Amino acid sequence: MSEQQLKVDVAVIGAGTAGLVAHRQARVNGAERVVLIEGGPYGTTCARVGCMPSKLLIAAAEAAEAVRSAEQFGVKPGPLEIDGAAVMARVQRERDRFVEFVVESTQRLDPAQRLRGWARFVGPTTLEVQADDRQPVRVDAKAVVIAAGTTPWVPPSLRGLGDRLLTSDSVFDLPRLPKSLAVVGAGVIGLELGQAMHRLGVETSILSIDERMPLVSSAVMQDQARELFTARLDLQLGISELQAQRRDDSVVVSWNDASGRAREGTFEYVLAATGRRASYDRLELQHAGIELDDRGAPKFWDERTTQVGDAPIFLAGDVIGDRQVLHEAAGEGRIAGINAARYPEVRAHPRQVPIAIMFSDPNVAIVGEIPDPDSEGCEWEVGEVDYADQGRARVIGQNHGRVRIYARRCGELIGAELIGPQAEHMAHLLAWSIEQGMTVTQARAMPYYHPTVEEGLRTAIQALGRKLKMVSKQGPLDCGPGT
Repeated sequence: MSEQQLKVDVAVIGAGTAGLVAHRQARVNGAERVVLIEGGPYGTTCARVGCMPSKLLIAAAEAAEAVRSAEQFGVKPGPLEIDGAAVMARVQRERDRFVEFVVESTQRLDPAQRLRGWARFVGPTTLEVQADDRQPVRVDAKAVVIAAGTTPWVPPSLRGLGDRLLTSDSVFDLPRLPKSLAVVGAGVIGLELGQAMHRLGVETSILSIDERMPLVSSAVMQDQARELFTARLDLQLGISELQAQRRDDSVVVSWNDASGRAREGTFEYVLAATGRRASYDRLELQHAGIELDDRGAPKFWDERTTQVGDAPIFLAGDVIGDRQVLHEAAGEGRIAGINAARYPEVRAHPRQVPIAIMFSDPNVAIVGEIPDPDSEGCEWEVGEVDYADQGRARVIGQNHGRVRIYARRCGELIGAELIGPQAEHMAHLLAWSIEQGMTVTQARAMPYYHPTVEEGLRTAIQALGRKLKMVSKQGPLDCGPGT
C-alpha cells in the first residue's frame, strides 16, 4: 500500500485543548500549512472525561448533601430519595452537550487542516499517520507540536476485573449509580469522585497506598486535610498488599490497612483513580532524534518555550505531566504554536501563577510557590487563619479548614494553601494578587466585604504583616537578591 505525501509547516498531534490552541496560534503566527492530527474521538479531555462530567456528578452530590444538612438551619425536608439513573442521565446529557460544542468547532476547521489517524515518528520531523480505513499518510513538517494527552493508568492488581473495572474515562458512562464502589487512589480524582459517590448514597471506600493528601504540602495542612476527610469518608491511607478478584458480578478487594491488619470488602465496581500517563506509546519517539528518559518521554524540555532540547519539537498540554489543567494546557498550546510557527526563532514566554483546585467538600487549593519548610535561610514567612470561628463560615454551617498565605521577607506574596468553604474562589483572588506582584501591604489595603469568607484572607494577611513588621502603608521593601 503506497503512502500519500503531505508537506506542512507545523504538524500538531492531538486535537484536545492544547492541540486546538496550538493549531490556531501556529496559523496566526505565520504558518501557512498547519495540520491537526487526531486518531481518537474529537472532544477535549476536560469536556469528555474530565472537568465537566466530574463537576456534574459533584453538583448532584452537593444537592443531596444540602438536603441532609438543612436541618441545622431549622429546615426539615422530607425523606431524601436519589434516582441513580436520573443522576447519570443528566451527567451524560450535559457532558454530551459540552463535547458537542468542541466537536463542532473542530469539524469547522478546513478539512485540509485536519488529518484523522494515529501519528508515529519515522524521522525527526516526519510522521506516518495511519487510520484503519485508509492508506497511511506521510507528513513532512518543519516543526511538530506533541499534544497527545494522557490515558488512565491501571495497576496490575486491577487489570483482570473486566467490566467491573472503571476509570475516569468510563465511570461517567454508567447507566445508573453503583450500589457500592471501591476507589483505588486518593488523589484529586479519587477524592472528588469518591466523595461525590458517597454523598449520592453509594457505599464507598477510598483506598490509597500513599499516606499523603493531594495538593497541600505543609505538615499542618496535611494534618488538617486528613482530619477533615477521614471524618467524612471511609478513607484509608497507607494501605499495602492490595488485591482484587472478580466474583460473579462483584469484586472482592483485600488489603492491609496502615496498621498491618488484613481487611476485605465486596464491591459492585472498582474505580482505578491511580493517575493518568502521557500517551507517548504510539508516537515511537525513538525516531525523533531526541533524548528520552526511562519512561520513553522527552528528557529535556523548557517550560518557557515548550521546546524539546534544541529540536523543532514542542510539547503542550497534559502529555507534559506537570500542570494537568485546562487553562495551563491552553497556555502551553499557545506558546508551542507560536514557537513552532516561528522556528528557529524560539522565544521564552512567561507562565502564569500555578493554581490547582480540588472540588471536594471542603475545597482544597494551592496557589503559586509553596516554600520548603527546611529551605536554607527561610527567606519567607507565613500567615494563617483557622476557619473554625470565621464569621461567614459559621453562618453557612461550613466552619472548618485553614488558609496559609506565604510571602517573601520583602513582603511580596508568593503562594497559598487553602482548605475550606469556597476556597475555589479565594484561590483565584490570591492567584490574581500574586500574578500582579502584590505585596502584603497592598493586599491588606484591599476592600473586604462583611460578612464573607474572604475576610478570612484578610486575617491571614494581617498575621503575615505583623510577622514581617509591615505595619505602615508604605511601599514594599527591596525584593532584590539576598533579602
